Amino acid sequence: MLNKLRIVGILALTITVAGCGSKSKPNDTAAQTDSAKTAATTSSTKTILVFGDSLTAGYGLDDQSEAYPSVLQTKIDSAKLPYTIVNGGLSGETSAGGKSRIDWLLKQHVDVFVLELGANDGLRGIPVEETEQNLQTIIDRVKAKYPKAKLVMLGMQVPPNMGVTYSTDFKNLFPKLATKNNMTLVPFLLQGVGGVRALNQKDGIHPTAAGAKILAANVWQVIKGIL
Repeated sequence: MLNKLRIVGILALTITVAGCGSKSKPNDTAAQTDSAKTAATTSSTKTILVFGDSLTAGYGLDDQSEAYPSVLQTKIDSAKLPYTIVNGGLSGETSAGGKSRIDWLLKQHVDVFVLELGANDGLRGIPVEETEQNLQTIIDRVKAKYPKAKLVMLGMQVPPNMGVTYSTDFKNLFPKLATKNNMTLVPFLLQGVGGVRALNQKDGIHPTAAGAKILAANVWQVIKGIL
């Protein structure tokens, strides 16, 4: 089986999702990403960088290998595809934080870039236009450094209590950027999990191990065709 890397990451469906994700565990930080970077560098396989916050990080799970990127790695291994996933997730991350962090992660070669950020912006009510600009900057930096990299966008949503206009604009942000930048789109990462009590932890926000498997399936269903 290919190199197995712990994976760290992002937020969740409800707008309260991101706030809870801001409390990261000791293993949810750059130390894990650095370890993943080293492993990927010594591997002859291609690299998939998953860049996100607490959902990607596997916030609240007993074993970080239960997070959706690790489950996705298992699917990749089973399909005997030459890719290794590198965790670029950080609990509590915003699009602005990601913009300031991306250059460091791009020091390693990237063949496939998976972007999962924005929900924490929604929690703070940050203008959608600002989130869009930050995400576009991240995408531009990836394209400039690795023009041949395949790009994947993971869509997110916020509840209507933020206002119908804001919620709609936020939801439409992800397909808009995906189309503009020729990115493969996963319409909604939390499809089938968000709002389902049995598939979320006690906070009602972050997926359980069972929920994370569904997230991985959502991503796999879309990206397997480009690997």
